Amino acid sequence: MIRYKSILLALLFIPAVVTFGSKESRIEKKVRRVHEHVITIDSHTDTPLRLSSKGFDIRQRHDPVKDHSKIDFPRMKEGGLDAAFFAVFVSQGKRTPAANEKAEDRAIALFDTIHKVVARCSDIAGLAMTSADARALKKQGKTAVFIGMENGYPIGKDIDLVNVYHELGARYITLCHTKNNDLCDSSTDTTEHNGLSEFGKNVVLYMNRLGMMVDVSHISDKSFYDVLAITHSPVIASHSCARAICNNPRNMDDKMLKAIARNGGVIQMCILSDYVKTPAPNPKRDSAGKAFQRKYPAFENLSEEEMKKCREEWNVIDEKYPEKLATVSDVADHIDHIVKVAGIRHVGIGTDFDGGGGVEGCFDVSQMDNITRELLSRGYTVSQLRKIWGGNLMRVMDKNVRIAKKLNKICACGGK
Repeated sequence: MIRYKSILLALLFIPAVVTFGSKESRIEKKVRRVHEHVITIDSHTDTPLRLSSKGFDIRQRHDPVKDHSKIDFPRMKEGGLDAAFFAVFVSQGKRTPAANEKAEDRAIALFDTIHKVVARCSDIAGLAMTSADARALKKQGKTAVFIGMENGYPIGKDIDLVNVYHELGARYITLCHTKNNDLCDSSTDTTEHNGLSEFGKNVVLYMNRLGMMVDVSHISDKSFYDVLAITHSPVIASHSCARAICNNPRNMDDKMLKAIARNGGVIQMCILSDYVKTPAPNPKRDSAGKAFQRKYPAFENLSEEEMKKCREEWNVIDEKYPEKLATVSDVADHIDHIVKVAGIRHVGIGTDFDGGGGVEGCFDVSQMDNITRELLSRGYTVSQLRKIWGGNLMRVMDKNVRIAKKLNKICACGGK
């Protein structure tokens, strides 16, 4: 009798294991399901700065430790990332007519580089101008490349250039970078315009009419509220975190998170370690970093060879005085906080890869699915991850286009 009871218990136990499985195996299945069926988008990378370097081939897999690159097409596939915004970034320089013209030339050259590289990779990638393009490219098994512009400096004082950059593919403009420009004050500079300048206000309204997303990352708090006071369309913060968790001026406090939610916009969680977690004291690294900044106060005047040397020198500092990185769990803490304060419809992911982004467990794009894994382990559903990984950003992108059509229709009819 005991023998038959043992057999019966065994038979009852086996189906339970097969049916329910371990928590880990269920999460792994969901990770695969997310990255197979959800469109995953990274809203901010600085990869174009590498595309223009000799010897860098985005079709080839690179080692993030050896050559310090964080993104290429093979690793995007490995990490389950369908699309990324490549930033046309020009660092802030002098604001003279000659300097503005040079910044414009640099921006145009970066647009040209992106177009040419994507065209050469047309069998595995394509340029995306709309959310529909991203969906179509995923169906074809190709990687989607969007374009954003980080820093409105290349606009100078010529508002017509906003349309030029839009025509070249830019779907958002980060109004400024680490220094003030002619559009607004930066979060990491002194007060000059007390927020948006009059020219900056005109640029925001013009972007609304073009259907371009206004990016409020990097701008000062006053500039942020000035944008929200006048914009007709929802905005994005392409790579920002929660200030309540990491008190950095580049991050957003809870009042700002709620304001973006009311605006209908989205905060794209950045994984640059210093914005994720307050770094531990590292005086030798800080001292070397300050000396490096004094030697290279701006990058716009550097030749390709000088830029290569600049990167090499920084890599030596980075290796000699490594920083203790934040973790994927720390990243998820920010996402939890933003969801709690602003809501699930107002959070996404913008890594800042190739611009300093990278944490332990998600050091490069090949590890992007670790964020999915962590969020699933915290109870997020596939439906919620669909929003976080791209749904919210595409909703904002699409709404900007719809509002632009309405604004232009009103203008055509003589309205205001």
